Amino acid sequence: MKLSEKGTSCKAFVILILSTFYFLLFTSKSFSQVTTEVDTTKIRIGEQINYKIKVEADSTALVVFPEGQTFSPLEAVEALEIDTTKKDSKFKLSRIYKLTHFDSGSYTIPRQKIIIGDKPFYTDSLRVDVGTVEVDTTKQKLYDIKPIIEVEKSSNNWWIWLLVVIVALALIGFLLWWFVWREKPLTEEEEIALLPPYDRAKLALKKLDNSQYLIRSEVKEYYSELTMIIRKYLDEKVYERSLESTTDELINRLQLLKEGNQFSFTKDTLHNLETILKRADLVKFAKSAPDTALIEMDRATIEKEIESVKAILPEPTEEEKLLDEQYKEAQERKKKRTKIMITAASIVLLLVATYVGFGLKFGFKYVNDTILGDESKELLEGEWVKSVYGYPPVYIETPEVLKRVQDTLSDKSKDKIVQRVFVYDEAEHLDIKIITIETENAQQEQADVERKVKQSIEKIIEDWESVNVQNIITKDDQFITPNNAEGSKTYGTADFPLQDSEETFEGEYAIFSFATKEGMIAHITLVWSKEDSYAVEISERIIKSIEMKSEEQANAEQESQN
Repeated sequence: MKLSEKGTSCKAFVILILSTFYFLLFTSKSFSQVTTEVDTTKIRIGEQINYKIKVEADSTALVVFPEGQTFSPLEAVEALEIDTTKKDSKFKLSRIYKLTHFDSGSYTIPRQKIIIGDKPFYTDSLRVDVGTVEVDTTKQKLYDIKPIIEVEKSSNNWWIWLLVVIVALALIGFLLWWFVWREKPLTEEEEIALLPPYDRAKLALKKLDNSQYLIRSEVKEYYSELTMIIRKYLDEKVYERSLESTTDELINRLQLLKEGNQFSFTKDTLHNLETILKRADLVKFAKSAPDTALIEMDRATIEKEIESVKAILPEPTEEEKLLDEQYKEAQERKKKRTKIMITAASIVLLLVATYVGFGLKFGFKYVNDTILGDESKELLEGEWVKSVYGYPPVYIETPEVLKRVQDTLSDKSKDKIVQRVFVYDEAEHLDIKIITIETENAQQEQADVERKVKQSIEKIIEDWESVNVQNIITKDDQFITPNNAEGSKTYGTADFPLQDSEETFEGEYAIFSFATKEGMIAHITLVWSKEDSYAVEISERIIKSIEMKSEEQANAEQESQN
């Protein structure tokens, strides 16, 4: 019996030791501890608190500290790097957050969530008193609040478009110079046409000598060229109808000019011209074939008679020279006017073709608005800004940065309410406004939060009515952001007044409202003209960009950026 009791006691002792070992092993793997400490709970406006979170966890556990503005109503100025020390199989991690506030009062730092492994741990809330700073106004000068400073928008790729325009203008200018204004080299025919009639006739005789007419027995062609040379010379210097006259008519006319003492032709000259012209007629029409010697004699005679005619021609008077100069100047002016007209017509044609081409591709309204500079179009196609506004933080993308107007602070029912407003109202047919309302309440009932949201929407509508917004039609619907944040949408139509005018425009509006359990409210208000297609596109793009991120989403985004 004693041996049996002893064996049983040994078994129990072994089981106790194994159980204790297993418990220690299990607890060593799952042990975690989170504590906080601050260097002070009382500060003056603008001073900082060192809020420290300490975590003791297993070396294999992943620890995630709070990120972003999770300490509201206090603001996180800076989050220091995580300090890590190792002891045995555990890590001791700590991180210091520098917090501050710029309004006096008592505030509660909310519970902070720390994730260790896959389990969340929460710190205790902490109350902080922010005191005012006494100012001796007899020694310290007071100054007005400085106005908002206009910040110049960052430059975009405008220089690329400028370079394209310069290259296009240079190309057009080069083409006009090359085909219109450039002094082109003269062709052989143009150079010959500029020669005086005598030089032109002599050159024509040389070219006839170098021809192959006689070698190929083309007598008809030879005499045609020979008589044409003398006829052209007479046409320009003696009788202007020499080319169209018959042989008899031409000789009779030359005889009359001789008898009228206008030209002192000799009998031999008239006889020789008549003989050669009639022989040429026989060759051309009667197929006569003179021998080569006669042909060569006729050629020499024509050259001789050209010299004879030149010798009897009177010298041009000063008046004739002046008229000739005036004629040349008139021709130059005419030529210049022609170039100007061609250049102007080419530019107009190019502009019209460009306008029609872009109009067919992009639409004539779009092209007209681009040329005339439509304000809404410039906003739509400009460089948009993505930013975060107020608290609860509103993530949104807009054509321009929203301006922050003066914050308002009010006390109602012992609750401090901070309202922040951000606006863009510089466009004629577009208005953007973000309102965030922050309270110091702890978690509130859902009915109270919904009631406050409804009241604040009604306040927006009342403010519109006070500035003469008419015919307001209101509808309500649910709204879910691209990141699945749920809110409400109040939308409809109304007649909104134009800036600095008594006229109104038919517009559409949408108020997107979001609320947190702590009673934080955010409104995004958009107003745009129904007739302005660019304003409609702007509003659609803004609506698609609205995001309300929870604490977990903000932390995850911060981790991904790091």
